[in-house]
Amino acid sequence: MKYNLYLILTFTLLLVGCSAPKNVAYFQDAEQIRGMALQWEQPLKLRPNDKINIIVNCADPLLRQQFNLISNTSNRTLGTTSSPQFTAGNVSGGGSTGTMLAYTVDDQGDIDFPVLGKVAVKGMTRQEVSAYISARLIARDLVKDPIVTVEYVNLSVKVLGEVNRPGRIDIMRDNYTILDAIADAGDLTINGQRENVMVMREVDGEDQTYNINLCSRQDLLSSPAFYLQQNDVVYVIPNNKRKREAKTTGNIFNQPSIWISLASLLTTITALLIK
Repeated sequence: MKYNLYLILTFTLLLVGCSAPKNVAYFQDAEQIRGMALQWEQPLKLRPNDKINIIVNCADPLLRQQFNLISNTSNRTLGTTSSPQFTAGNVSGGGSTGTMLAYTVDDQGDIDFPVLGKVAVKGMTRQEVSAYISARLIARDLVKDPIVTVEYVNLSVKVLGEVNRPGRIDIMRDNYTILDAIADAGDLTINGQRENVMVMREVDGEDQTYNINLCSRQDLLSSPAFYLQQNDVVYVIPNNKRKREAKTTGNIFNQPSIWISLASLLTTITALLIK
């Protein structure tokens, strides 16, 4: 009886020590939720201190020069880099070469656009800004056939914790998801918690925290934080193994060798007891 009991205990220790974790693979319920309705895409909306490039293309080159803030060493068009409204960026457009000057959204949510003056852009998507400026130019009979392009300059998120390349990641397109951010950060390390990824966000002046389970595709796709916003912070929490490794000897029971040694010890004890 004692022999059987010790055998069971030995095999149990071996199984526990060698069992594979179940919370590593992403999207484990993907097969069960086929056909699930997706969220509406959520393009980014501009906030104070965001920077954007606005490029106006039209048939008249003189008008292009008038509405596009291009600077170079020999000539500067409308706007100067000394103004807080404009920031130099390494972008060219509008049929001109040089450095594109980015518009900064001020504390009131406005930009100062050439000829049009103050334009309220806070809460607008870049497509809405493009359509609005185009309509204003046409309404004032300034340009008949404008093509207005709006590009992000300084929008970004931060990805921290158990990822391979933590840091600041620029957002260059709309509908940027947490999966995009994780991919740009080099994916989670093996020591990152897949079931509890945190997204911290400021909403109407208050801090909000969302917890996302990457092992569940349903939980991921239904989360309010699936689409990220500028200035979001994504934090991948270290798992228990990583926390124990932070201690001097805390990781001893995560080594397969210790479980093999324990099993060997128990087998020896069992053999001695049954003699």
